[in-house]
Amino acid sequence: MLTDLKIENVAVIEKAHIAFGEGLNILSGETGAGKSIIIDAINAVLGERTSREVVRTGASAAKVTAFFENVGESACAVLAEFDIDAEDDGSLLISRTISADGRTSCRVNGQSVTASMLRKLGRELLTICGQHDSQRMLQKESHLGYIDRLACCDAQREAYAESYRALRAAQKELNALLQNETDKQSRMDFLGYQIAELENANITVGERDRLIAEKKRIQNREKIMQSLLSARAVMEGGEEGGGLLGGLYALENALSALQSFDDSFAPLRESAASFRYELEDALSAVGESLRAFAEGDADLDSIEERLDVLYRLSRKYGDTEEAMLETLDSLREQYDSIAFAEERRAALQVEVERLENDVLQKGCFLSDCRKAAAQQFQTQVMAELSLLDLQDARFEVRFLEQPASANGLDDVEFLISANRGQEPRELTKIASGGELSRIMLAIRCVLSDAEGQQTMIFDEIDSGVSGRAANKIAGKLRQVAAGRQVLCVTHLAQIAAAADRHLLIEKSADAENTYTSVIPLSGDAREREIARMIGGAVITPATIASARELIAYAAE
Repeated sequence: MLTDLKIENVAVIEKAHIAFGEGLNILSGETGAGKSIIIDAINAVLGERTSREVVRTGASAAKVTAFFENVGESACAVLAEFDIDAEDDGSLLISRTISADGRTSCRVNGQSVTASMLRKLGRELLTICGQHDSQRMLQKESHLGYIDRLACCDAQREAYAESYRALRAAQKELNALLQNETDKQSRMDFLGYQIAELENANITVGERDRLIAEKKRIQNREKIMQSLLSARAVMEGGEEGGGLLGGLYALENALSALQSFDDSFAPLRESAASFRYELEDALSAVGESLRAFAEGDADLDSIEERLDVLYRLSRKYGDTEEAMLETLDSLREQYDSIAFAEERRAALQVEVERLENDVLQKGCFLSDCRKAAAQQFQTQVMAELSLLDLQDARFEVRFLEQPASANGLDDVEFLISANRGQEPRELTKIASGGELSRIMLAIRCVLSDAEGQQTMIFDEIDSGVSGRAANKIAGKLRQVAAGRQVLCVTHLAQIAAAADRHLLIEKSADAENTYTSVIPLSGDAREREIARMIGGAVITPATIASARELIAYAAE
C-alpha cells in the first residue's frame, strides 16, 4: 500500500507531501490544477518513461519519493531477484531524481537500481488504470496477453514456445538446404578448390616466422661471417698467440704451480679451467657456424617464393597460420554438409513433420487452458457490468484459429454489446463514452482481482459519465476499495462523496510563478468541494445540502 508520496519540483508542484490511506482515496480539483501531475509523478517513481521536461522551471532537478507498507510476496520476490534487502516490516522506500540535464537516478531502500528494474518492481506494487491503460485495453493485440495472465498457463505456454522455436529452426535449416540445391555442384567445386589450395600449401604453425629469420640470415651472410671470424681471432689469437684461449691456458698453468705449493689455490685453478672449457665450447660453436655459412646452399629466391605463397593465402583465409588451418577445417565441414545434404534433408523433413504435430498438440493444450479462463472471465465481467447498470450488456471473448505463431494457435478479441438486440462488436466501436468507462472499469476490476493487486489507481475513469451511472461507478469503486487501497482522480461529485480520504488539488499563482498544493479535506471543507463539483464556482446552500446528501448516501 502506498502511504506517503513526496513530490519536489515536478512541473507546477514545488513541494507536496501527500499521505494516502486504506480504502478509497479521492483526488479532485479544477481542470488544470495538477491532478494528472500527481499520477505522472507516481508513474515516474515506479520507473515509467519520463523526461527532463517534468523538472520545474528554474529547478536543477525533480524528485519523487514513495513509501509503501506491507508489500506483497510478488514484490518481495522481485527485490530478492535484484539482491535488495527488504525491510522486516514489509516497508519499501523508492525514490527517483530527474535532473534538468536529463539524467536520472533511482533508489530502492537506499540501493541504486535502473529504471527498468524499478519498472518491473512497480508492476508488482500497484496498477494504474488511466487513459493510456484504457487505450491499450481497446487494442485487439493486447487481449491475448490479458487472457494469458488470467489463465495462469505459463507452463503450457513455455512448452508450446519451446516446440515452436525448435520447429522454426528446423524449417529454416530445411529451407536453406532446398534453396541451395540448385547451386550445390558449383558450391562444392568452389569449396573443393579452396580446400585443395590450403592442403597443397602444407601450412605449419610458425613457418612464416622461421622463413623470415632465415631470409634475414641469408641477406646478412657476409656480415655474419666477418663477425664470426673476428670472434674466433679474439679467442684463438694470431700466430704469436695473444688470444683469450692462450691467456686462459697460461693462467691455469700459473695457478697449477701455485697449487703445488699451497692447496688453497685449488679453487682458483678449477675456475680458470672452467672458463677455458666454456671458451673452447664457444670456439667450437663459432667454427661450426663458419662451416655452415661457408657450405650453406640456402636459396633466397625459394624462401621469398614460399613467403609470397603464405602471404597470398593469409589474405584469403586468415592472418596467421592458425587462422588459415581453422579456415581449412571450416571449409571441410561445409563441403561435407553439402555432400551429405540429401541425408540431412530427409532427416529434417521427418523432424519438421514431428515438430509440427508436437506444436499442434501443445498449441491445443494451451488453447484449452485459455478458453477455460476466457469463459470464467466473460462471466465475471458480465456480473460487473450488471452492477454498473449495464444489465443488457453482453461481453464475449472471441477465439479464432490461426496458423501456428509464436503466441500459439489463437486469435483473441474482446467483443461487447452495450444494448439489448445488438450483436457484440469490437470495443473500439462503442459510441458512448459513459458506456466505455464502465466497461473498462468492469474489465479492470476482474483483471486486478486475478492479479491480486493491493493498490489500484483510477485516473478519470468517470469520463463521459453522469447521473445514475456515476452513482453505480461510485458504488463499484467503494466496493473495490474494501480490503485494498484505491486512488481515484475524478470530476464527479457522486464518486468524491464515496471517499474514505479526500484530497483537493489546488493551483495558485503569484506575480512570477504558479504553484500546486495538495490539501486533505474533511468536514465543511469537504462539503464545499463536493458542492463545487455539483454546481461549479457558485456555491449555494442548495449545493451544500446536495453535497451532504451525497455523502450520507455514499456512507449507507
